[in-house]
Amino acid sequence: MVRVQEWAEMRRLYFVKRLSIREIARRTGRHRDTVRRAIRAETPPRYERPRRASKLEPYRAEIERLLDGEPRMPGRRVRELIGERGYQGGQTILDDHLREVRPRFLPAPRVYQRTRYRPGELVQFDLWAPSRPIPVGAGQERPGYVVICCLGYSRVGEGALVFAKEAPDLLWGMARCLWRLGGLPETVVWDREGALHAGDGRPTEALAAFCGQLGVGWYLCQAGDPEAKGLVERLQGYAETNFEPGRAFLGPEDFQGQLDAWFQKANRRRHSTLRARPVDRVGEERQAMRALPAAPPEVDRRFVTRVLPDPYVRVDTCDYSLDPRLVGRRVEVRVTQREVLAAALDTGEPAARHRRSFARHRTVSDLEHLRLLRAGRQAPGELEVERRPLDRYDALIG
Repeated sequence: MVRVQEWAEMRRLYFVKRLSIREIARRTGRHRDTVRRAIRAETPPRYERPRRASKLEPYRAEIERLLDGEPRMPGRRVRELIGERGYQGGQTILDDHLREVRPRFLPAPRVYQRTRYRPGELVQFDLWAPSRPIPVGAGQERPGYVVICCLGYSRVGEGALVFAKEAPDLLWGMARCLWRLGGLPETVVWDREGALHAGDGRPTEALAAFCGQLGVGWYLCQAGDPEAKGLVERLQGYAETNFEPGRAFLGPEDFQGQLDAWFQKANRRRHSTLRARPVDRVGEERQAMRALPAAPPEVDRRFVTRVLPDPYVRVDTCDYSLDPRLVGRRVEVRVTQREVLAAALDTGEPAARHRRSFARHRTVSDLEHLRLLRAGRQAPGELEVERRPLDRYDALIG
């Protein structure tokens, strides 16, 4: 059989060098008829081995019958059943055959189309849980969550660290991300996060109120459909492999600072799908988005409580001191992501202002509150102890 290199050389000598068939036969040592066949052949020579009958051949109909009744039947079970009918072949050739024929019996798979987004059309949100807990002070660590977002057109992303998955925390994270993005898109996209999804694709009152104040729409993905927000899913995967490894954090502020710096870097990378840098496209997107209001919607927790004789209020397992002069009166407590504040409900006078602690089971006291407590601890009617001048003792001794 003529090898491919010989076939190509014969044709080169004939068509390029214009040599005769006799001369080509002399140079190659091949018979002139062989040279003629090579020159006339339009395709390279190929050795084809005669096809041998497979050991599966007599059992193909039975395999298809089994798959028709149960398309996902494991290959090992298929081998056991056809083995009862005399099959003695190996598992490998059966698995190869099942890989080819099984799709004909399975339900039609879901297909996807490429989606293009207009500038300012939407922003996708997701909740990412870092793999390691975050130091929160007092020698403690606590699992954190990152509200992460990605603009549809430019692929610019941002993130905000929170320590709970309740509505005030998630909405605060959304507001921080939107303010860093610099504009309001038409629609915000979430999956069915428990604090934001009221069931049947409806938003909770908290999410609806938040979107209503900003004048943006919302879309809650169908159950089990992460592909609907694939942009932010891919950004989250990138953060897991590029942001987290090799980093150490001193506390929540340090984590957030490093995360913001990383997003600035990530937004300047060349995006493989866009074939452009997100930061180069965000200007066009901001022009299409609506301007931000003067202040974000208020999403802080608020509740009213009465100041007890032990003037402390508990927030997230921590006790914060209140002004002891307000004992017996009601105060409104406001819990932000950074502070715990309280004010008298009737007069509005301040009752407390503390930096919020994310460490658990701590007592946070204001120095002035402790002084007022100490001054008011003397019980009424307590006996006064006489304090004599020291010169009286000197006179008695002298």
